[in-house]
Amino acid sequence: MKLETQRIILRDINESHVDDILRIRSNEVINRFVIRKSPKNNYDALQFILTIKENTKNNQTIYLGISLKDQPKIIGTICLWNFSEDRKTAEVGYELLPEYHRQGIMSEALKAVLDFGFNELHLQEIVAITNKFNESSKGLLLKHHFILQEGKQDEGFPDNIIFRLQKASRSSYEI
Repeated sequence: MKLETQRIILRDINESHVDDILRIRSNEVINRFVIRKSPKNNYDALQFILTIKENTKNNQTIYLGISLKDQPKIIGTICLWNFSEDRKTAEVGYELLPEYHRQGIMSEALKAVLDFGFNELHLQEIVAITNKFNESSKGLLLKHHFILQEGKQDEGFPDNIIFRLQKASRSSYEI
């Protein structure tokens, strides 16, 4: 799968992206707000890639690497996952290397994935969960018209907050 925007390409990741995935998923700045088991070496990154490929094959996730059009390296990832049983709701997740923050790259990637989710997958709602202290992520979600779900909790993760975007609420704007 491949999506393109003005500046970036979103594409499936594979075994050739081991170094990129290791760099992204083990980055201390990114992991400041994410609770996960980070890869310690290329083997761990490869295992993650193989798991993602299997989950993609089984339609459990859509996981895309983000790269600038003029650069082959993956600088971030974005995914739709945690689909509801009726496939009308999914969760979006994303990460971007810090040296590419505040350049509108993730905004471009998110818009492309939202368009794909609503128009191609026919999702009715996309959920995003972020750390309440991650101001950049909260700002990105609000810019794309996600609405904070006051009082909803991410069970087991008290510092997380939940946003959602419904298909009907996006039709009247363009980013």
